[in-house]
Amino acid sequence: MRGAKHIVIVGGGITGLTTTYYLQEAIKQKQLPYKVTLIEATDKLGGKIETYRKKGFTIERGPDSFLIRKEAGARLVQHVGLEEQLVKNDTGKAFVLVGNQLNEMPNGAFMGIPTQLSPFLKSNMFSFAGKLRMLGDFFLPKKEPKADQSVGEFFRYHLGDELLENLIEPLLSGIYAGNIDKLSLMATFPQFYNMEQSHRSLIKGARQTIGDRWKQTTKKTSKFYSLKHGLQSLVEQIEKHFDPSIVQVMSSTKVKQIEKEETNYHLLLDNGEVQAAHSLALTTSVSQAKCMFNQFDFWDDFGEIKATSVANIAMAFDRGAIPQDIDGTGFVVSRNSDYRITACTWTHKKWPETTPENKALLRCYVGRPGDEEVVQLSDEEIASIAINDLKKIMGITDQPEFYVVTRWEKAMPQYEVGHLQRLDQLSRAMAEQLPGVFVAGNSYKGIGIPDCISQGEQAMEDILRYLQC
Repeated sequence: MRGAKHIVIVGGGITGLTTTYYLQEAIKQKQLPYKVTLIEATDKLGGKIETYRKKGFTIERGPDSFLIRKEAGARLVQHVGLEEQLVKNDTGKAFVLVGNQLNEMPNGAFMGIPTQLSPFLKSNMFSFAGKLRMLGDFFLPKKEPKADQSVGEFFRYHLGDELLENLIEPLLSGIYAGNIDKLSLMATFPQFYNMEQSHRSLIKGARQTIGDRWKQTTKKTSKFYSLKHGLQSLVEQIEKHFDPSIVQVMSSTKVKQIEKEETNYHLLLDNGEVQAAHSLALTTSVSQAKCMFNQFDFWDDFGEIKATSVANIAMAFDRGAIPQDIDGTGFVVSRNSDYRITACTWTHKKWPETTPENKALLRCYVGRPGDEEVVQLSDEEIASIAINDLKKIMGITDQPEFYVVTRWEKAMPQYEVGHLQRLDQLSRAMAEQLPGVFVAGNSYKGIGIPDCISQGEQAMEDILRYLQC
């Protein structure tokens, strides 16, 4: 294809921003005659990334960090010139609330899987029977290969209900906030399936593939990055890098429908405009993409990706108001505990740069499968739930100086069993019926910031490959 081409990116979250930024850089480098339009339905870019600043506090309303080991996040930060702003999390202890007791996370736990047996056997988190069931993993017969299964089914088979419900599920709920008995193992943690197939025993596989890392050092290392002035600074920095001669940003603009023409696509916008595009990246949810292309039946075959709702509340205190200011970064809550909060980050400990001196910042998540209606409650009611739970757990009796409630309704996509097979079918159908249209974002191949950035990189490569063929 020759001549000027127009590329449209629908959705201005981190996936859409990444796609747009890397497209711009490729266009500059290769001197391609392309233009890019980024269309976002709301009045702000960044999607779930949103930093709120008040009275010297830096509060993340969405994600507060991204994994260091997934390099796409730090790579983007470096490309836009924010590398010196990267900060690593404090590596203090993490806890799990089981019943009414805060228990220190056992050493050598990788996503709750033991790589060292002694800390698990000494832990008060598990009964004697639960520990015996965990050790039974060494003697289980090897399972036949399976295309997919639920996360719950997989871990129950290897480690039993108790370890799953008291440790693994609370940890995973912080990532996916869904029902682990429906969540697809192959779409979320395929490495554990590979461990099982290679070593039969999950514990043995984890010890041999992961445990050596703990043996090499006695000091804990940071697992997460954030930015000194909040993650929204990454969004703002990407925006500053957009070259208006190449990139046009249209915010507060919704794509109502997209129609396929002979050589391009026509996008009908809610402001009455019609945009023509030679290639598209849809970084929206599946339901939104389906509405835009409602004349194509293959979206029905892919199905509707369910999404869960959660709320979080950040609370500012004087440091003296925390009678049990434990040396740690926070805790997650077992499903067997009678609390409505599911996790609490001691932000002033985990990310000290977010909090003024002699102050404390706690961020709690509220809402779990079966309790999602909590997001419909008022700010005052959500605050009351969190404060009452923290009073029982940590002995806090003071009211916070202020609090900030954030609701994420139907915002956490659930990759249910068979997700990858359905995604493969969708990709084949789109290649055949919608050439030049690509999907990316947290509805598809990972919900974390680095995963979304990686998908944005891939979307950029797919678009250029299509236009240059």
